[in-house]
Amino acid sequence: MISLTDEERRALPMVIQGGMGAGISSWQLARTVASNGGLGIISGVAPDLLLARWLQDGDPDGHVRRALASFPHQELVEPVIARFFRPGGRAEGAPYKPIPRLDLHQKIDAVRLTVLGAYVQVWLAKEGHDGVAGINLLEKIQLWTPAALLGSVLANADYVLVGAGVPAHLPSMLDGLAACEPIRMPVDVEGALPGEAYEIELDPRVVVPGLTAPLKRPMFVAIISSHVLASYLARDELTKPDGFVVEGPVAGGHSAPPRGPMKLNDEGEPIYGARDETDLEKMLAIGLPFWLAGGFGTPEKLVEALAAGAAGVQVGSPFALSDESGLGAIYKKAMREQLRNNALKVRNDPRASPTGFPFKVVEIDDTIGMAETYMARPRQCDLGYLRAMYRRDDGTVGYRCSSEPVDAYLRKGGTIEDTEDRACLCNGLTATMGIGQHRKAGYVEAPLLTFSQDFSALKDLLASFPEGWSARDVLAWLYAKTPVMSA
Repeated sequence: MISLTDEERRALPMVIQGGMGAGISSWQLARTVASNGGLGIISGVAPDLLLARWLQDGDPDGHVRRALASFPHQELVEPVIARFFRPGGRAEGAPYKPIPRLDLHQKIDAVRLTVLGAYVQVWLAKEGHDGVAGINLLEKIQLWTPAALLGSVLANADYVLVGAGVPAHLPSMLDGLAACEPIRMPVDVEGALPGEAYEIELDPRVVVPGLTAPLKRPMFVAIISSHVLASYLARDELTKPDGFVVEGPVAGGHSAPPRGPMKLNDEGEPIYGARDETDLEKMLAIGLPFWLAGGFGTPEKLVEALAAGAAGVQVGSPFALSDESGLGAIYKKAMREQLRNNALKVRNDPRASPTGFPFKVVEIDDTIGMAETYMARPRQCDLGYLRAMYRRDDGTVGYRCSSEPVDAYLRKGGTIEDTEDRACLCNGLTATMGIGQHRKAGYVEAPLLTFSQDFSALKDLLASFPEGWSARDVLAWLYAKTPVMSA
């Protein structure tokens, strides 16, 4: 059995702040966590969209433009400012401009917008302190991954975390980016014939002319749900990460489906059993640092994780309700009130996400988590981050999403069963942080909230901070029973 030495453990962050939603793990939150001893993480979902919409809203505090001004290749910045920046912001009720979408044939303007979007958030998260910060990406959003990685590397990200899939190619991709060499990422195409393989390529020197090596390579941490995947990734130097986050099924957002046939409880939620539990002895034997997540967001659980040989814990929901998170203040207040009254409901919905992964949905009035709000939304797929690629009969690649209009999905070869009860996570999650689209017909995208199903940490925090708390409060509370931090 291999275990971390005391010196190695001290060099690692004890608390990782989770990468939540689209913009919920904001750069403000990540910077506060990083400057107070934790690993601050920004969400890498839709960095291009967030950048474009922040600029269209006028960037009132100037943070986005300050970050863009630091980008060493201003020839990439100027077209983005010209296209999206609106001094004073949009007129009330005006729709946001669409952005170029990435697909299998990566258009350079769409790639560069994603690079700049990731750069801005990581750069702001790292500004003004010597702590560590990084980005969290979903492996399922494959088309955006190479560009988001490049933007993060250019901003000197310390860590990259990737989950919701099998991130086997990430280590070699980060190696290539640090050397300013072309990288390739295999992508999933439904219906691909035996022997057919699809990939996207990114050449850093083409995307950013004049780029010179070497660049700093971030540490790579794979987010997993079992020791089986950890062992698979660690067995080959090409796929071996620098560490793991071992995430249990109660964690917010997406979670891995149960191993074996899907079985649901009386509430319609997936049932997890002994096969879904991670063997920590086997994790220790792998010899790489790991952090425990999903129900480990309390001082007692941090002590327990350290005693079990983990480097620490990843914590999400307490930070999601902190002052610095991108979650709208009205929803923070509503969720605190429901927690106080034991009324908060979070269901692990096996149908909501078009990815097919179970997804935690908060039931709060006027959000997609409520049936009447869900039913009132016209089905539309105009962002496309969770689109699946599929092979057409003629061998070309098409794009479809089980949350798009049903007729369109069926025309693309999808089944009616796949469309039932699907929600548009892309529009819902961006609306949650206050930048939802305004449709020409007058419809405004409703938010979709996600959260952990473990409320123990939040109830403890509420007792100490009934009117809310900062990210610094969360860290101090988490460290309170850890001797090395509380001494």
